[in-house]
Amino acid sequence: MRTRRNHIELIVALAVTAVLVSGCLGSGANEPGKLATERNEAAGPRTLRPIDGGPGYYGQFDNPLPTAADYFPTGVWLESVKSREEINVDKAVGINLYVDLTADSNLEILGQDDPHVLSSYPSDKDNGAVLADEPDMWAGPGDALWTGNWPGQGPACTPDGTKCGYTLQRQLSDAVDSSKMTYANYGKGVTFWESDDEAAVFVNEFQDVVSADNYWFTDPNICGQSEGGALLEGDRGLAENECRLAANYGWTVDRVRSLVRPAGTKPVWAFIEVGQPFENSIEPVTSAQIRAAVWSSIIHGARGIVYFNHSFGGDCRSFHVLRDPCGEKVRTAVGELNRQLAGLAPVLNAPFLDDAVTHTDDVDTAVKVHDGSLFIFAGSAQASGHETLFELPCLAKGGGTVSVVDEDRTIMMEKGSFQDSFEDGNSVHIYKIEGAAGLCMP
Repeated sequence: MRTRRNHIELIVALAVTAVLVSGCLGSGANEPGKLATERNEAAGPRTLRPIDGGPGYYGQFDNPLPTAADYFPTGVWLESVKSREEINVDKAVGINLYVDLTADSNLEILGQDDPHVLSSYPSDKDNGAVLADEPDMWAGPGDALWTGNWPGQGPACTPDGTKCGYTLQRQLSDAVDSSKMTYANYGKGVTFWESDDEAAVFVNEFQDVVSADNYWFTDPNICGQSEGGALLEGDRGLAENECRLAANYGWTVDRVRSLVRPAGTKPVWAFIEVGQPFENSIEPVTSAQIRAAVWSSIIHGARGIVYFNHSFGGDCRSFHVLRDPCGEKVRTAVGELNRQLAGLAPVLNAPFLDDAVTHTDDVDTAVKVHDGSLFIFAGSAQASGHETLFELPCLAKGGGTVSVVDEDRTIMMEKGSFQDSFEDGNSVHIYKIEGAAGLCMP
């Protein structure tokens, strides 16, 4: 098992980060702007929470991913890099990270300003190592011997019928220089089929950054009782309007984050499909669904996004959806989304202010504190349209203007409350309340 930091030291570091951030914002964020200046002391408790792992997490490794506030990973899974033209297309879409590359890729053509690289093929150009993908599903939770076989090559574990997922991840992890960051992605074993204790071994013991891929919009099986039914504690399968929801991508992030021990000490990334990952996928994922799934993941704490760029069904069968002509519409939308994420990266990397806003269950929200302002990320949590009332008790004695980011509109807030419309399950709004941080800090 690889050990990067003593867990106690990391918890202390996160606590210190929270205190320092709180102190800095509290002393410099008391300019109320258009808001009333009187703080509502009767408001309930709020908690300032650093992003998982802390803002400097990646910096502990050799040749690390950037720790600057303006870097938020927007990666693509298992691409090939063979020409400058390919790299330039990826950069134009806003890809800043290759999460594994094909064996025939040429890392030597990557320059300093090109996407960073996590690779299963060690190189002096990579920024970390990728372990086995989804071994929770094809090898299972167990310590039997690994045969060295990969899916499709014969039995993975010996004796036949045993489970060896822990063994193979441990072997792959131990083979990586301990100074390098490691990453692994898991699947339905961790999210649905395994006990918390079994899944937690995968999440905690082998890699430094972790994700899980549940394709809620396109997977033909995920609504079943043994899979998506987990959202209802396995009582039944999910109806279509319960299952095909962007909000469920946030549930996947929550599931993985809930397994991290100690809580909050490891970045969790999100996997989002941009094509049809299954030959019998029910429908191609839409641009609106991709955007909503990404934002749901971020609202629930994802520290990076990995796009699954392979499509095995429909009219765009490709290993390069974000490059090939058949993916032009999706590519344009993902490019716009990634530019928005890049512009908001300092906010995404800022601390959360938990329990600052209340609302009904038809939306999911996260509140961020940055540069003296509050940012509220809000995504619909139901398929049908609705109106939602947002209330910030810490601003209950004030009113003012709420800016809706990238929508060229504002909403009036009275006594700490404002209301907005969500057209459907893919609706996402980002609100900025200038000068409010000092009034709402714990």
